[in-house]
Parts: sequence; C-alpha cells; structure tokens
Amino acid sequence: MAQEIERRFLVRDVRILDGRRGEPIIQGYLAKEVGSMSTRVRIRGERAFLTLKSPKQGFSRDEFEYPIPVDDAHQMIVRHCAGRVVRKTRYLVDHTHHVFEVDVFQGHHAGLVVAEVELPHEETPLCLPHWIGDEITHDSQYGNFTLAEQAALLHGTPHRTHAAPTPVVVAPRSLPAAH
Repeated sequence: MAQEIERRFLVRDVRILDGRRGEPIIQGYLAKEVGSMSTRVRIRGERAFLTLKSPKQGFSRDEFEYPIPVDDAHQMIVRHCAGRVVRKTRYLVDHTHHVFEVDVFQGHHAGLVVAEVELPHEETPLCLPHWIGDEITHDSQYGNFTLAEQAALLHGTPHRTHAAPTPVVVAPRSLPAAH
C-alpha cells in the first residue's frame, strides 16, 4: 500500500506549457460511495492501471494501484464506467525540487487546467511557482470523480472511448484560470 500526499491548484498562466509534450490520459470511475474507496481505471499513454483510493484525511489518502492490460482498461471504461470519464493531457513541470503534474482537461471541462504536486509528508514546505493560482486541494468540485460525474450527466449515456488521443504540444494561448 502506498500513501498519496497531494496538493492541487488551479493554473493561472498556461504559458508554462508552451512547447512541452504532454501525455494523454483517459480515466473512468467504476465505483465510488460516500466514505468508501473510489475505483478508477486509467489509460495513460500506452499503459493502463486500476487504482483504489481511500477518502482524504488532510492532504493524505491510501492508494493501491495495479497495472492492467490496456485492452481490459478500454473495456472497463466503455462498459462499466457509466459515462463517468474524463480526458486530459498531463504535463510534468519541475519547480524547486518538486514535480508538478499539470492536467489540461478536454471535452466538457475544456479550459480547466489543474496542477498537483505529491509530497513526501504533509508538513513538507512548498514554494509555489508564479503560474499557480488558487489551492483546490479540499474543493470537491474540482475532483476528478466529480468532473467525471458531470460529464456523464451531460452526455446522458455512457461515453464511448475508443483510442487514446495522441500526445499534444501546447501552442501559445491563454486559458481561463477556472470555471
């Protein structure tokens, strides 16, 4: 078992992604009940994972992650996620001894850009870069499961997922900090 200690932020200036190569991610949620673990399936590039996460306590939660065949992940997303799927492109940005994972959301959540950073301890000091906006660590409206549920409600039917999108290079542009 691993423990995930993570803080999340809105990104106020996406120009930090200019010229960087991102990795496509498709993730769907198989199950989540209030107070219980969530069960997520993720396709990240050419790899796939099944992940179980406990509810957060502070910045921390238990996380169990297992590699699975990509074909199995596709089938789980298409058949068993009930449309609770998000698509995003992830970029890695180094800043003062930390790696920020910056997710640029697609589809219904296009324009939303979120940075998360994993820490070794909850008390780890964190120097935030200039491009970071408001902290959303404890704001459930920005949680991936909530975003996936919103997408499912808007589509009304399970979202069909075929192949992962190809990696993109971000062109110079400006996105809103949140919506």
